[in-house]
Amino acid sequence: MARLVQLPPKFLPHEWHLANKNRYSNAEAQRSRSERLIAASQRLVEETEKATRISQRDVQKKLEQRIEDIRFWKQELDNKLEDIVNETEVLLTYRTRLEKAMENCAGPLAVTQQCLAEREKRVAIDLVHDAAERELIKELEVIHAVSALLQRTLEQTNEQIRLNRSAKYYLEKDLKDKFQAQKIDGLCTVLSNNTADLGYTAGISMNGGSVSTPEDWENFSNVNILKAEKQKNNSLTLRGLIDNILLQTAEDLSQQRETTDLALRNRVRETKAAKGKLEEHLGKVMEQITSQEKNIDLLKKAIANKEAPMKVAQTRLETRTQRPNVELCRDPAQHRLFSEVQEITSNVERLSETLHQAEAELRGLVRNQLSLEEEIQVKSNTLYIDEVLCMQLRETVAINSF
Repeated sequence: MARLVQLPPKFLPHEWHLANKNRYSNAEAQRSRSERLIAASQRLVEETEKATRISQRDVQKKLEQRIEDIRFWKQELDNKLEDIVNETEVLLTYRTRLEKAMENCAGPLAVTQQCLAEREKRVAIDLVHDAAERELIKELEVIHAVSALLQRTLEQTNEQIRLNRSAKYYLEKDLKDKFQAQKIDGLCTVLSNNTADLGYTAGISMNGGSVSTPEDWENFSNVNILKAEKQKNNSLTLRGLIDNILLQTAEDLSQQRETTDLALRNRVRETKAAKGKLEEHLGKVMEQITSQEKNIDLLKKAIANKEAPMKVAQTRLETRTQRPNVELCRDPAQHRLFSEVQEITSNVERLSETLHQAEAELRGLVRNQLSLEEEIQVKSNTLYIDEVLCMQLRETVAINSF
């Protein structure tokens, strides 16, 4: 039984002293390491605290600088936005001027077309391609050219308004983004270590989801500003062009209208002069007809007056044939009676021939009278068209400068 239970081994005294000394040494070493670690930790805490404070101050400063940069670009964008909005408003008034100028072309165009249509109602020789018609056709071409130019300018103006509004859209979008960024950065500047409800955010990387660099950021706004400035300058140039076009087209229309009116007045004066001469000749022809009718009556009366002398002479000749025998002599009386008959016959023939000529002249005068009256009617119709219809119609047209 005693052999089965073994007592634990016993150490020697020097082993006991050595073991205690080792434990003293280990404790001292561990304590020294701990003290050094505590000192290092305190230094690290102080160092990291200082670095954190410096880092936070630097972040705060950079956030404030960023906000200042945003404010600067916001101001630049605001200024350019105000410029482009004001310029667009002014350009809209110019578009209204163009539209009114185009509407103003409708009246002169209708009048010119109506004048040309009315002048087609001239008849006979008066249906002539005169200076008035040439000027009316030219006026029609001028109005069409002016309308086409105004239409092209209006289309160009609409396109410029679209470009201005596009520049305005990008400026407003940029301003909206910067307002939101300023709001966010402003919120970041007021955050502190004592702010409530702070928390960790997982998945934060170096770029933080960034889509642009600072250079890209500045260039983006600068490009928007430059585009707006370019459209503003283009709009200013276009407005100057519109002013010149509206002035020039109004002058062209007015000048052509005056030229056409002058041609019509000259044509009316010529037609009146021609009508006056025709009426003068008609009066003379009428007088001549009256004189010729009197001449015909005189000739007829003269022929009629020869009947009695002819009858007397022929009766005498017939009666003298009844003289008896040798008394039936061709004496001077017989010769004279015979020559008298021949003379009367010759005179009647001459009178009849003259009567025929006078009647032919009378018919010619009557035909000439009818021709003159018809031509006077033609001139009256032309005067009614040119003076009453066209000129009075043209007085209703006003060429305005918008």
